[in-house]
Amino acid sequence: MTNEYAAGITIGGAKQEELPDILALLDECELPKEGLAAHMSTTLVARQANEIVGCSALELYERYALLRSVAVKPSFRGRGLAARLTRAALDLARHQLVTTVYLLTETASTFFSKLGFATIPRSDVPQKVQGSVEFTTLCPDTATVMTISVDQEQ
Repeated sequence: MTNEYAAGITIGGAKQEELPDILALLDECELPKEGLAAHMSTTLVARQANEIVGCSALELYERYALLRSVAVKPSFRGRGLAARLTRAALDLARHQLVTTVYLLTETASTFFSKLGFATIPRSDVPQKVQGSVEFTTLCPDTATVMTISVDQEQ
């Protein structure tokens, strides 16, 4: 899955050897990186030439997924790239037969609500997803929990 965007930016699957660059981007964006290595097969990156300028990832839990690590290099922000990365992750979720995607955020609830995510109580998240490192360790209990249904017919 690769999509071409303006200014030569493509979005496609991450390669294992790109993990150090992805982790560096998450550090730069002050997002948690713990546990991401286990989900490289469902990690997407935005590339301009050979440079990783953004990423998004899914953690799969049967018919559910946790969206995480949506990050864009500061110099590439304001171009709609985070929205494109999020939509690409939702397309990947559809392809993986996921029905519902969840996320945790401390700073981007307005951004995600514009993409159709709705805020829900933490207790409404399935136990399998609540067992993720994001829920158990990385994100505080005060983080906003959001969800979106993934239409399999799109």
